[in-house]
Amino acid sequence: MDRIDVMRLFVRVVESESFSKAARAEGVVQPTVSKQIAGLEARLGAQLLRRTSRGLSVTDAGEAYYNAAIRLLGEFDAAESNLVARQAAPSGRIRVALSAGFGRMYVMPHLPMFFERYPDITVETDITDKHINLVENHIDVAIRIGKQGDSSLISRRIGSGETVLVAFRNYLEKHPGPTSPADLRDHACVTFVSGGTARTWEFRDSSGPIIFEPSGPVRTSDAEHVRAGVLSDIGIAQGPAWLFRDELKSGAVQRLLTDFAPPPHPINAVSPGGRLQPSKVKLFIEFLAQTFATNTDLRIR
Repeated sequence: MDRIDVMRLFVRVVESESFSKAARAEGVVQPTVSKQIAGLEARLGAQLLRRTSRGLSVTDAGEAYYNAAIRLLGEFDAAESNLVARQAAPSGRIRVALSAGFGRMYVMPHLPMFFERYPDITVETDITDKHINLVENHIDVAIRIGKQGDSSLISRRIGSGETVLVAFRNYLEKHPGPTSPADLRDHACVTFVSGGTARTWEFRDSSGPIIFEPSGPVRTSDAEHVRAGVLSDIGIAQGPAWLFRDELKSGAVQRLLTDFAPPPHPINAVSPGGRLQPSKVKLFIEFLAQTFATNTDLRIR
């Protein structure tokens, strides 16, 4: 492999969080991936990945190299794409499933740049917080936040985000903030539900994960309504930090139980498995990965 191939292989390992998944994606055997990554670390004189019984994590040096690699590969791919575009420009419609809030804040604002590169591609969004069947709903790619359970899908990690416990400052003036997850039993919680089932809240301390089952006056299947519930002074909620980005910056909303924060959650682009992924979809996913890599709220941690 040349340096570009090894760099791309490293990016694939980071985004899939697995040597074996990266090997399958690149069409090589796992020992080849391990050998190439080890050689890369030896050449750079730095450890890029931590290997533990729980899996892989990226070191500070690895994160710096990943961000640089994403930028360089993006420029390299763009150069090749520009040449290919002279022969056959990608065209057609891409159907994208994603949540309303995430699309409004982090996808729509960047689409003009995507259309400038690929003027013959159109994007149609299907707004949902549910993990719908992609084939039945004719979805080309879905942006999903959190752990993925369907191994039949083609999945690429394109970002990550913090999970935060938050409350509106007016609520905290009336109710003392919790000092541990157990204190949440005495608070009203704004709960996200999926398929009629309330999503549990995850925390972590030195002993491991802590799971809390929230209860309160409002349950909703829409993340924007969770945000609205918090801003309406109804109660406390746990959700992605990006959902409360502006309010956290202004101080209108405050983080709680920061010492019990769970690890970052993945942001994945998933598409139907078992068939060839169209080039226009690959270009769209690559564009999002490059865009999120430059955003401190969304880049892979």
